[in-house]
Amino acid sequence: MTTTTELSATTLLRFATAGSVDDGKSTLVGRLLHDSKSVLADQLEAVERASASRGQQGPDLALLTDGLRAEREQGITIDVAYRYFATPRRRFILADTPGHVQYTRNMVTGASTAELTVILVDARNGVVEQTRRHAAIAALLRVPHVVLAVNKMDLVGYQESVFAAIAEEFTAYATDLGVPDVTAIPISALAGDNVVEPSATMDWYGGPTVLEHLETVPVSHDLAHCHARLPVQYVIRPRTPEHPDYRGYAGQIAAGSFRVGERVTALPSGRTSTISGIDLLGEPVEVAWTTQSVTVLLEDDIDVSRGDLIVPTKDAPETTQDIEATVCHVADQPLAVGHRVLLKHGTRTVKAIVKDIPSRLTLDDLSLHPHPEQLVANDIGRVKIRTAEPLPMDSYADSRRTGSFILIDPADGTTLTAGMAGDSFAAPVPAKGGPGDPADDEGWDF
Repeated sequence: MTTTTELSATTLLRFATAGSVDDGKSTLVGRLLHDSKSVLADQLEAVERASASRGQQGPDLALLTDGLRAEREQGITIDVAYRYFATPRRRFILADTPGHVQYTRNMVTGASTAELTVILVDARNGVVEQTRRHAAIAALLRVPHVVLAVNKMDLVGYQESVFAAIAEEFTAYATDLGVPDVTAIPISALAGDNVVEPSATMDWYGGPTVLEHLETVPVSHDLAHCHARLPVQYVIRPRTPEHPDYRGYAGQIAAGSFRVGERVTALPSGRTSTISGIDLLGEPVEVAWTTQSVTVLLEDDIDVSRGDLIVPTKDAPETTQDIEATVCHVADQPLAVGHRVLLKHGTRTVKAIVKDIPSRLTLDDLSLHPHPEQLVANDIGRVKIRTAEPLPMDSYADSRRTGSFILIDPADGTTLTAGMAGDSFAAPVPAKGGPGDPADDEGWDF
């Protein structure tokens, strides 16, 4: 029997779009929504009016996603725009991310939960620096599927040789970074070629359209067979006449599955017990799966509180106070060695100190600048962090949910940095430059 969760896992795809400025990301998204009949009539009328007021003959489909006034005035994407649409074969959550270099952090936000990233390339320009940046970010975030959409094929006469050269260059680069799956598709977002409908002018291409690939790509985010993890969000103690002794631990299962009778451990304390019951939507169930919000009951009255992580005893991660991770700095104020921060991992937030910044990644050529001392907005680098309390941290390569964290400014609650624990790229990237001196950590030890 197929469960509701298993059905959802096969019919929902989260994907992001990325590319350089004016490569046509917003137009592609607009075309995808328009041609798949996912645009309401009043939305299309509003776009037609806005396009006419700007002197355009037809509707500018990019306006379906570029909703901010500054975006429309400048003709660029600034913020991440999320769109929800569906076809008979699959449901989609789409993140349209900006192309400007200064908005690299926005792409990290949009692609952090994506199972697929569509990277656009202008057929006239080929693979450029920003294309390589976006491929590197997709590799860092362990996005399992990448689509190279070679756009504006109408402006190069729909030449197969142009597409083939770009596809070969990009695929080789992405493969070297460790991207496991790359699919190249020649398109014209403006004319609609190979977006939803096959192109009548590129009969030399026999692959899927963009929508067909999105509908059929294997979705690997069903984490039922991964390390089971339940971050505790709330302890439920009703203390009513009907439930005088009820004590349940509520949260959303981040990965894997839990079963009644299973031996589990609460981290970081390390106390163990056995699951005596699982409540889902107020009803008892025998098994609960990834993404379900549940309440777990234990046979023993052990101390479990918000921020703890319930895991199978036979598959418990190690707890540590020393974390080395790849991070993307998203705040305007720099992150420097010695900074005191808050680290939020799952439902737990602890005090931490930045002990060292071993390197900063230069995305242009993937070289490593050793010991930069600080990271500024949009920088990607390696950091070493010491936490005040031990954390059960998975490697990001094993779990994108429980291997990720954010650093927060304790003064005002601003998000500073997004982190991915463990190794960075799936494929090694050689360091360049000489060694630097380690930072002075005196006075900052926990």
